[in-house]
Amino acid sequence: MAKKSKGNRNQIILECTEHKASGLPGTSRYVTQKNRKNSPDRLELKKYNPIMRKMTVHREIK
Repeated sequence: MAKKSKGNRNQIILECTEHKASGLPGTSRYVTQKNRKNSPDRLELKKYNPIMRKMTVHREIK
């Protein structure tokens, strides 16, 4: 079988920045994909944090 070529779509992890700064136990993370040619810089989205029960900013982590 031939090896699968490395495409432009990468799987990334988004982690809550507000939760990290608050010192509460646990973390809120989402897994999604992005096209690295169209958006080479770090992704930042507002997502729901079930631990804090509100919409918070989630930033891409390595």
